[in-house]
Amino acid sequence: MRLRTPLTGEQVTRRLDDTGWVGDTSAIRRTFAVEYDTALRIVAEVGKAAIELDHRPDIDIRWDRLSFHMTTHTAGDVVTELDFKLAERINAIALRHGAVPA
Repeated sequence: MRLRTPLTGEQVTRRLDDTGWVGDTSAIRRTFAVEYDTALRIVAEVGKAAIELDHRPDIDIRWDRLSFHMTTHTAGDVVTELDFKLAERINAIALRHGAVPA
């Protein structure tokens, strides 16, 4: 399967279960509880991963929350394996910094 091939509803559901993210075939998202300063460090690392994968998540930083929202715009605003590749990297980065899934 190519990274930008749209996933079926069943495939998305299975991958959501594997990663802890929520969503559907149009987008996936996850929020972490984390202090603001730590969120900035996480975002810097996620930015590097996003550039490596040529994928761009939407990121929202609040004083005690960090949220990510993803869809593959280049595939028609649907969820693809590329979204889950970056989701897995985000999970690892966030957890390494002590962020807790909210």
